[in-house]
Amino acid sequence: MPSRCRVLIVDDSALMRKRLASLISASQLVEVCGFAHDGNDAVAKVRELNPDVVTLDVDMPGRDGIATIPAILEVKPIPIVMVSSLTQDGAKTTLEALNQGAVDFVSKPTGISPDHLRQLQAELVGKIRAVSGRPLSPLRLKRMTSAPPVCKEVKQSADVPAPAPAPYSELLIAIGISTGGPPALQFVFENLTPPIPPIVVVQHMPPHFTGAFSQRLNQICPFVVKEAAEGDPIRPNQILIAAGGRHMTVHRRMGKAFVSLDDGDLVSGHRPSVDKMFLSAAEAYGSQLVGVIMTGMGRDGADGCKRILEKGGRTYGQDAATSVVYGMNKVALREGGVQKEFALAELPEIIHHLVRV
Repeated sequence: MPSRCRVLIVDDSALMRKRLASLISASQLVEVCGFAHDGNDAVAKVRELNPDVVTLDVDMPGRDGIATIPAILEVKPIPIVMVSSLTQDGAKTTLEALNQGAVDFVSKPTGISPDHLRQLQAELVGKIRAVSGRPLSPLRLKRMTSAPPVCKEVKQSADVPAPAPAPYSELLIAIGISTGGPPALQFVFENLTPPIPPIVVVQHMPPHFTGAFSQRLNQICPFVVKEAAEGDPIRPNQILIAAGGRHMTVHRRMGKAFVSLDDGDLVSGHRPSVDKMFLSAAEAYGSQLVGVIMTGMGRDGADGCKRILEKGGRTYGQDAATSVVYGMNKVALREGGVQKEFALAELPEIIHHLVRV
C-alpha cells in the first residue's frame, strides 16, 4: 500500500477544520497530521510537523492566507492547496494566492447532501494526492521559466506530414491546461509580443474564476485577453479563455472564425473540456491548428491531440520537469498525441516562431 500523504489543515473556523478533516480522513491515501487556526500558527506547524501538503484558508484574522503563503514557502517549498469560496471576490483572492505560490484550490464545503460531499471529497483528496511531492514556490517557478529551453522531439511515424507554413493570421493556437495553469499561462502571455496568432484556451476553472483571470491577464498583456462570449470572433492578437462551467467550441463559416458556448454534459470529466475544444478546432482549422497540452490532472485533451494530428495539425506538450502535475500532457504523449515536448520557458518562443507575416 502506498504511503499516506500527510496534510496540515489551516482554517480559523473550528467547524471548517472538522469538515475538511472528515472529508480527508474518509480516504485511505491521505491523513490529517495537524491543524492550525491562523497564519502564524500555520508557519509554526509546518516547521514542527513537516507535512506533505497544506490546505489553506484565504480569509483569516491577523496574517491572512495570501500573506501566509510566502511565509510557509520560506520554511518548506511545500504544495499549498487553497480552500476558497466560489464568488467573484473569492476568485480574485484565489488567483492572487496562485500567483504567490499556491498550486491549486478547492471550494469550501457548503452543502451537506451526500452527492455534494462525495464529489468534494474526491476533488479534495485527488488534488492533494496529485500535488504531493511536487512543490512549486515562486522561486522555483522563476528558476524553471528562466532555464535554457530544450525542445525534445518525439518520434512520429513516417506518414505524418510536416505542415506547410501559413500566415499567422490563418493559424489558430489552442491551449488546454488545468492544475498549475494560471501562473504558467501568465508567464507565457507576459512574454509574448504582437503580432501573435489567435489563441483559444481551456483552463479548468469554475465560474467567476475565468472572468477574473481573463481580466488580470488583459491588464498585463499587450494584446486583448477576454473570457469568451457566445459568437466572439477569433482574431490575431487576441486570446479567448473558455468561461468556467461552459464548453467552448471553434467554428469557421463563410470565411469567418468564431467560438460558441454550450452547457452540455461533461466531456472527459470536465466542462469546459479541452477535448471538446480541440476536436472542434481540428475540424475547423485542420493543418492550420497548433494544439498545446499543458500541466494538469487526468486525461482531458489526449483524444483531441490525436485528432489534431489526424487532421494534419501540430501538437506540443509541456514536459514533466516544468509541470505542477504531469498528467494530461503525460497521457497525450503516451498515447501518441504529442509531437514535441517543451519546457515552460520555451513556449513564448515557440509561439513567436509560428508567426509568418
